[in-house]
Formats: sequence, structure tokens, C-alpha cells
Amino acid sequence: MPPQAFKDMKVVVGLGNPGRKYQGTRHNIGYAVVDSLATDSRCGRFQERFQAQVAELKDDPHRVLLVKPETFMNLSGQCVREIVDFYQVPIIDLLVVCDDFNLPLGKLRARARGTHGGHNGLRDIQNHLGTTEYPRLRIGVEAPGDKNAVDHVLGRFRPAERTVIEEAVAQAAQAVGIWIHQGMDACMNQYNG
Repeated sequence: MPPQAFKDMKVVVGLGNPGRKYQGTRHNIGYAVVDSLATDSRCGRFQERFQAQVAELKDDPHRVLLVKPETFMNLSGQCVREIVDFYQVPIIDLLVVCDDFNLPLGKLRARARGTHGGHNGLRDIQNHLGTTEYPRLRIGVEAPGDKNAVDHVLGRFRPAERTVIEEAVAQAAQAVGIWIHQGMDACMNQYNG
């Protein structure tokens, strides 16, 4: 199919780790946002492609590719690079959704560009794309405190945190919709408050 067939395509990549062991962990909040978007009746089923679970959401006038890389967090860039290359998607039409323990629980932060900030998934994407100029949406999962950072992000939310996180996932899904239709500036204005 010629590249112009994909000119209205957006790609939303939710970062996480595959497998039951990691379901519901702080590191998998990107997966949770993509899963939330995939409940839309206009969305097809997830299929294995590009080392990921991929579903297509038809959100006129856009085709939105919803992606959950299965390469594990630290190798997320492989999958993202394959998709960007295959569809010839401009980097501005790629949005990466991930956790951030430097943000308070449930807080959203949208950015048009930026460093990886110590996040290994973003670091690998940056390395594979050769740029920091791609949009990202971070969701706060709270600082680890006395805990080891790896144990913290691979741990599950406490019962008292679940309501806040469910609301954050719903808000993040709305933020993705704003990004798709109005762009990153509108998304940042509405959700970075």
C-alpha cells in the first residue's frame, strides 16, 4: 500500500511488560490506557504484529494504531521503530504513553518532546528513533520512597490508590483523543494544568 494511504494515521504506543505476571503493575499503565482506548466499538481486535499487540481504531478522519509492545519495557524501541518505518509515520504522529514515578499519583504530563528522564522504555525508543522529538504522555505512579525503584514500578497499586489510577487512565484516554484531533498543544493546555 502506498505511503499516502496512511497519511491520516496516528500511532499510540502504551508501554508495559507482556504477561500475566505484570498485569496491573505501575510500569504497565501505558498498556492500561491503550486497553481503555480499545474498548471503543470502532476498534478492531488486537493482533500480533511488529513484536507487539496491535489494534486499529477508526476515528474519522484518522486511523489510529493502538500498540502494546511485547519486547519488554527496556526494548520498546525495536517495536516502535518497526511501526514508524513500515507506515512511514511522521514522528509528530506518534504518541508514547508511560508511567512516571517522578510525578504524583495520577498526575498527567503531556510533552511534545523531551529526554527519557531515566525511563528505560523511553530511553530505548529515543535510541532507536535517534531523536527526543516525539510526543509522550506520562502518568504519575508516585515516587518509590524507601523502596527499590524497580520493585516499585513492577509492583501493583495499593487498594487505596486504585480509584485515583482508574480516573487517571480514563483521563489519559481522553487526553489521547485530544491529541489525535487537536494536537499536542491542545492536549498540554488541557492536561498539564
